[in-house]
Amino acid sequence: MLDTIKLGDLSNSISSFDNVPTIIQFLNMKKVKLTLVLALMFTIGYGQQSNKIEDNKSQMFEESWQSLEKVNASPNWFQDAKFGIYAHWGPVSSAFEGSDPDTFYAGWHGMKMYEDGKKVPTKSGKPTSNFVHHSKKYGNPKKYGYKYIIEQFDPSAFDAKQWAELFVKSGAKFAGPVAMHHDNFAMWDSKSTRWNSKNYGGIDPSAELKKEIEATGLKFMASFHHAFTWQYYAPAHKHGGVAPEDYDLYTNPHELNSETPDDQFYADWWAKLKEYIDVYQPDLIWFDWWLENMNEETRLKFLAYYYNKGLEWNKEVVVSYKESTFPETVAIKDYERGRPNQPKSPTWLTDTSPGAWFYRPNAKFKTPNELVDILVDIVSKNGLMLLNVPPNPDGSIPQEMQDLLINMGEWLAINGDAIYATRPWTIFGEGPTRLPEGGHKVEKFKIEYKSTDIRFTKKSDKEFYIIVLDTPTNEIIVKSLSTEIGVLNSKIKNITLLGSNEKINWVKDDRGLVIKTPSKLPSNYAHAFKVVLEGYKENNIGGNIDAHVD
Repeated sequence: MLDTIKLGDLSNSISSFDNVPTIIQFLNMKKVKLTLVLALMFTIGYGQQSNKIEDNKSQMFEESWQSLEKVNASPNWFQDAKFGIYAHWGPVSSAFEGSDPDTFYAGWHGMKMYEDGKKVPTKSGKPTSNFVHHSKKYGNPKKYGYKYIIEQFDPSAFDAKQWAELFVKSGAKFAGPVAMHHDNFAMWDSKSTRWNSKNYGGIDPSAELKKEIEATGLKFMASFHHAFTWQYYAPAHKHGGVAPEDYDLYTNPHELNSETPDDQFYADWWAKLKEYIDVYQPDLIWFDWWLENMNEETRLKFLAYYYNKGLEWNKEVVVSYKESTFPETVAIKDYERGRPNQPKSPTWLTDTSPGAWFYRPNAKFKTPNELVDILVDIVSKNGLMLLNVPPNPDGSIPQEMQDLLINMGEWLAINGDAIYATRPWTIFGEGPTRLPEGGHKVEKFKIEYKSTDIRFTKKSDKEFYIIVLDTPTNEIIVKSLSTEIGVLNSKIKNITLLGSNEKINWVKDDRGLVIKTPSKLPSNYAHAFKVVLEGYKENNIGGNIDAHVD
């Protein structure tokens, strides 16, 4: 009967709603009335749900550095990924169509197009090449301002599925759009600003890319550059011609040297970012510079909101930043076209481009060999590469850029085990070719790695990789593994070349680890050798060794 049943036994049996048949069988055996059972199940279920809610509340982040330092800023998925892609594309992509391929044009066209050397001063006292080109192509910026470029946006060849398929072929593990660049134009169907790709272009590239990218298993990211918008459009106001009804694009009028955004700018900046987070739920948000000039309250509000959203979505999200925007304990530090010249912890990121950031006619791109070497160097130092893809104005991706990405992907298909899910080894590398300094924009130094330049990564304490950055001749000598140097204190069990079944002949002596170059190499760029170790061992204390002790 009911009075013989211990409610504690029943509640233990009904630990969840996942095992309904077992629960029903238990109740039939005990002849428990259905109404009481339902009430009890509801009570128990409600209690469990309440506990979950309370647990989530206890994990939630507050708007303080102390609270935010508890976040796992570099989750395993991010550390394992190593390679991602984003795309600088928008109305400004068409601005350089018809430009002189032999003339230098600054990348920030929406800013430089107003610098006439008179109303808006320049260092030379002459108009910028951007102003000259814009005036010739469209007309005087006072009448044909950046707004006019937006109105010409024609993304007629954009195909999110083709983009995503190409990103997969490249070997990237996360990808997404430049959601908003300095020009304050939203590359999504925004309700927070009328200056968006749906109103001007008829598409929502963020929604389409999220769908196609996530369908391939890649993580979805988005970048935001609109903190700098405050200074970016200051020359537009100085040059003149900005109508008050368009201040929602150009920001409110302010002086060229103003570094203090007004309240409206802060409100608009946050509204766009919050909307994107809520609607598109990106796994990674990447910030360009100048956010460090915005107030601390704004930065804390964003971090707490986004990380709490990650808890709500039940996924670990990532934030990257430049300069001094955030402490390294709460987000991922990014180096623009650069990297440290030594290993660095915590994990960091490089954003780079094979050529100009946005479309340029007759663009010159880095070679796949150069990009592979840069990637390997980055990974050996505990970093990741975020590579820019600059599409054509219509949204198609240039064939040369497609070929470059496919070549990188072919290399990664062979050598990916030495890259993905690896961590830094005891040392990052050896060889004569080094960056003279670390930091932003160090890629300006032309680096050509040789076969004597070697980088290391590891999968575990018993597996590491030797990556030779150019094609070797007769033999490879890894000097760091010499018997005279105590870097490797474990016996080598086996060495293989990724992508090859050929037996590797090697010897370890006072010269180093000497590997005879295989007769056939599986890739055209860097070559990765997998080294399997016995593993480090120690003897336990005991037995005869301490028998003499009284």
